[in-house]
Amino acid sequence: MADNPGLGEQALNKAAEIGLSSQLDEVENLDIDIKTDPLKLVQGEVDSVTIEGEGLVMQKDLRMEEFDMQMTNVAINPLSVAFGKIELTKPTEAKAQVVLTEADINRAFNSEYVRSQLQSQKIHVNGQLTTIEPQNVEFRLPGDGKVALNASVKLVETGENQQVAFSAVPKISGNGKTVALENVEYGESEEISPELTKALIDQTSEILNLSNFDLEGMSLQVNQLKIEVGKLTLQAEAYVEKIPSP
Repeated sequence: MADNPGLGEQALNKAAEIGLSSQLDEVENLDIDIKTDPLKLVQGEVDSVTIEGEGLVMQKDLRMEEFDMQMTNVAINPLSVAFGKIELTKPTEAKAQVVLTEADINRAFNSEYVRSQLQSQKIHVNGQLTTIEPQNVEFRLPGDGKVALNASVKLVETGENQQVAFSAVPKISGNGKTVALENVEYGESEEISPELTKALIDQTSEILNLSNFDLEGMSLQVNQLKIEVGKLTLQAEAYVEKIPSP
């Protein structure tokens, strides 16, 4: 390994890329860059690990436009390297950034998972208990720190269609794990059914729930949420107990 200093790094990069890809439904681009040198590697020391991904699709059809993570001073088991694995000997902290586009969140809203979640609920509309079937959900990021939703929902029992529209300001909870919608402003459909609107508000929070972005052995705690027109960026601290292996 001493003759070819890059050999150890290349093997680790490849192992990490394969391990991480195995946890994702789709990967457009994934680049892992592990910096170390042979002497440090023998002692189980890695200077830094950088993960950069584009178009990563997680469970529940949630796509990330961009995913970036930086780890420094990483301690690994040097024997694991011989088997093409990266085994952390102690947890490490990292900085991470996740970028979601309007299209990414729309994709999640119109996924089978979210549809089945909404269809499994019984909701009071016009005083009657009914099952709902989302027809079309349009999620928008209009800027000004707001999210907006316009949904067409079919009431299964009557076959009637209802429109629900609202805008709200997403706020990160104290523990950095969940997103709540505040300052909700309703469209003209407010009177139809507060329960129906609440179900869609809850589902929006659920899609933005940060545990959706946790990979095996990695958990995110978000400290900043930035909304621009068409784009939502989450800045997070990550606690990494393991780097996925193939």
